[in-house]
Amino acid sequence: MTDDVELRRLATRRADMKLAFRSHLMAYVIVNAGLVAIYLMTGGFGDYFWPIWPMLGWGVGLAAHAFTVYMDGEGIRDRLIEQELEKLRRKN
Repeated sequence: MTDDVELRRLATRRADMKLAFRSHLMAYVIVNAGLVAIYLMTGGFGDYFWPIWPMLGWGVGLAAHAFTVYMDGEGIRDRLIEQELEKLRRKN
């Protein structure tokens, strides 16, 4: 029974992380589409494409977020927590 409760808690946490990433991705797409629209409405054709800078900067953060959610960032965190718990247990 305890295993089921723990597994459900872990599954809920992972699902929440994925939903948070999807919200982050949607905000990125909407905001950057708006910046590109402003660029185009202000005669941006052929001019310096300034929206690339917020896209790149935010994109780095988005990529880091994706890594932690989908590339075993959770596993890394769990291993670090276990290491810290072991250190604390050895001290006591």
